[in-house]
Parts: sequence; structure tokens; C-alpha cells
Amino acid sequence: MKMNFIKQSIPICFIVLAAIGCKVGESYVRPNVLNIDNYYGNNTQLDTASVDRSNLADVNWRDYFEDSILISLIDSALVKNFDLKREIQRIEIGNQAFQQSRANFYPNLGISPFGFNREYFSENFNNFGSNRARRNHGENPPKTLYTERLAYTTSIFASWEIDLWGKLRWQKEAAQASFMQSQEFQKAVQTAIVAEVASTYYNMLMINSQIAVAERNLELGRSTLEIVKLQFQADETTSLAIQQTESQILRAESLIPQLERSYIILENRLNQLLGRYPQPINIQQDLEDVAFDERYVTGVPLELISNRPDIAAAEYQLIANNAQVGVNRAMRYPSLVLDASTGLNSFIFESFLNPMGSGFALFNGAIFQPIFQNKRLKANYNIAVAERQLAELDFKDNVVLAVREVSDALVTIEKLREEYNIALRRIIVTTKGVQDASLLFQSGFANYLEVINAQEDALQSELDLADLKRQIIIANIELYRSLGGGWK
Repeated sequence: MKMNFIKQSIPICFIVLAAIGCKVGESYVRPNVLNIDNYYGNNTQLDTASVDRSNLADVNWRDYFEDSILISLIDSALVKNFDLKREIQRIEIGNQAFQQSRANFYPNLGISPFGFNREYFSENFNNFGSNRARRNHGENPPKTLYTERLAYTTSIFASWEIDLWGKLRWQKEAAQASFMQSQEFQKAVQTAIVAEVASTYYNMLMINSQIAVAERNLELGRSTLEIVKLQFQADETTSLAIQQTESQILRAESLIPQLERSYIILENRLNQLLGRYPQPINIQQDLEDVAFDERYVTGVPLELISNRPDIAAAEYQLIANNAQVGVNRAMRYPSLVLDASTGLNSFIFESFLNPMGSGFALFNGAIFQPIFQNKRLKANYNIAVAERQLAELDFKDNVVLAVREVSDALVTIEKLREEYNIALRRIIVTTKGVQDASLLFQSGFANYLEVINAQEDALQSELDLADLKRQIIIANIELYRSLGGGWK
């Protein structure tokens, strides 16, 4: 009996071994992206005097930001930010799906510890074969309910789908790509958090700087008002001069609560990024002291592809869609499922646990070839092909977007620096204008309107300078983010 079982199993095993290794579908190949060796701003030199320059795309954010308070805030955000915690959970979901796809290669195994089956029939029940057998033996079927079948069972059963055409392997590749994509999503969220925390922090520094400018201008206006009052007492000017000077002071004074309001709103936003309720944040650095290390180059397109989390995520999506094409193609080919079970079965409870009298073993193999499925299989395959093409377009679009963002940041930094240098020269001019107007006013060679205009011009120049410094800092942060944020 054992030899017959082995002989019967040989053809099935041969088919299985012959089919293993067959995999329909096309392996993933990265599509050709556009030529991005040259783009506007790529030749921008951040520091032409530097000899040893590191690639900015490879620099960790801790080395990019030198402010210890800012680094501490970013560290806290990377631990407590709610968006990041959500991405961590999504990664765990992707990991579980990937682990499940790996387990598809193994047989399904189950056990039925104990089963009891008892069937009751009557004379007219549709059980023709059993009733006829009774009549052949001179027996009449019972007229009331009677036990026709009685069985006590316990069994172990297994089912195994052979991966003939690579369906399970494609499913595994798709699940792995989705899992890797979730990790890239986490990196993208981390990069966005680092950039937003830093941007919010430097915006707060700018407002602090503008508040200091407004307070200095307020004191200057009050000094001017004292002089105007003295001149009024000496009949050298009119009460209109006092009124306009006081109006100019009130304008400068009203600017302070406006800036303080903006500061508190930014502080609340920063606290939200840190995953906590609004509370004061101790900021000690001055905007004027901020300077980024300019020993870095912006990198080449290869770094754009390898470091940007959104590009990596788009490519993993393309890999997953390509694998799904293989899955849907394999679904159109025959599938082979092997079933086996063994256990005990007896209609006599006393003999139930006797393996010699109640044991059984079953082995089945079935090949299923889909023929007509209402065009479902063909439609699913065509949909998968179209989704792969969409994913390829998304990938290429992400590469173009990345190059555009890098180019925008480089050009923005370059032009903002030119504006900043002009603003510095303007500060020199307006500061001297305030000094000259004050001296001329005290000497009687200038009127109060000229002093007020000079002070307003100087105030606006200093506010603009602080804002330009902030814009340069934010542009540097944006450049760093557009190159991947230093995440590997």
C-alpha cells in the first residue's frame, strides 16, 4: 500500500518540481528619467573659496543647524510629533502585511481536536441507496427518526498552494515595496517636521529682531518729541509738530503688539509641532548671529534620486504596481493546490482512540485553470498595467519636481543675497540720514517732518533687513529639504 502511494505521488511531485522557478511578468527596471545634469542654478557656488566641500544631500540635520536650542526642539518634535507617530503605526501595518506575504509560501495547517457528527433520517428521506440496501436484506426502513450516520473524529489538515507562476513571489515583492514606501513616508514626514520646526524657530527670531528695532525707533521718536516740545515752548515750531511727532510715536508703538501677537501665534504652532500645549519657549539667539555653513555643494541628480524620500516613495509605488501586474498575469494561469489530512474516525466511541482501527490519511492534488470569469481576470490585468504606467509618470514627475525645487532654492538664495547686500547699504544710508536730520533739526536747518521721514525710512529699512535675513535662512532650509534632508 505504501509503495502504491509513493508511485501515485511521483507524477504530482514531478509536476511541482518542473513548475518551480517559472515566473510570469517582467522584473522591475528603473525608467529613464529626463537629463537633469544641467538645470538653472546648478552652477551656483555657495562658497568658491572652499576646497574641501561635502555634499549637502549627505549632511545630517544635526550638523546643518548649529543652534543647540533648535536642535533640542527638533529632537523633541521627532519623538512627540503626532504626524510622525501616525507614520510609525503605518510602518508597522506595512511590516505586518509584508510578513504575511512571506508566510503565503508555507502550507496552511489546522487541527480539529474533536468532532461529533450524528445524522437522523426517516422512512421517506431522500436516502435511496441506504433504504434499498435495507430492503435487499429483508429489512424495512424505520418509520420514525433513526440514526443513519454516527462518527467521532479528530484530524490534522494542511493545504498548500504551489507557486507555479510566481503569483506569491509577486505578492511578496509588492508587499515589500509597500513596506519600504511607508518607511520613506516616515522620512518625508521627518524632513517636513525638521524644516517646519526650523522655519518657525527662525521666524520667531526675526520677529524678536523686529521688536527690538521697533523699540529702538520708539525711543528715538520719544527723544525727538522732547526736542519738538522744547522748540514749541521757545515759539520755534507749532503744536502741529507735536501732534505729528506723537502720531509717529503711536504708529511705532502699535507695531510692537502686532509683532508680539505674531510671535505668540508662531510659538503656539511650534508647541503643536512638539506635540504639547502652548507654553513659553526660551529663545536666546539673535537673528543677526545666524549663519549657515557654506562648505557644501548642492549635489548631482544621483543624490536627488537616492536621498529624496518622496522620490524613493514614488519609486517603491512603481515597484509595487509592477509586481501587481505580475500577480494579475499569474492569476490567468493554472493554479495547483495540494491538500492532506490525517486523523481518527470511528462510529464506535470505544474504538475511537485506536489508530489501527480508526486511523485515516487523505492526500489530494487539484489543478484549476480559469477559462471564463466574465472578463474579470483580463480587466484586472489591464487595470494593473495602466496603474503601473500612472506610477511611472508619478515617479518621473517627482524627479522633475525635485529638480525644480532645488533650482528654486538655489536661485532664491543667490538673489536674496544680492538684495541683502543692497539692504545693508541702504541701512548705512538711512542711519546716517537719521543722524544728519537730528543734527540739522537741532540746529534749525531742518524741520520736524524731515526728521520723522528719516526715522520712518530707517525703521522700514531695518525691518526689511531682518525679513531678508529670515528669507535667506528659510531658503537655506528649503534647499536642504529639497535635497532630501540628510535622511538615509
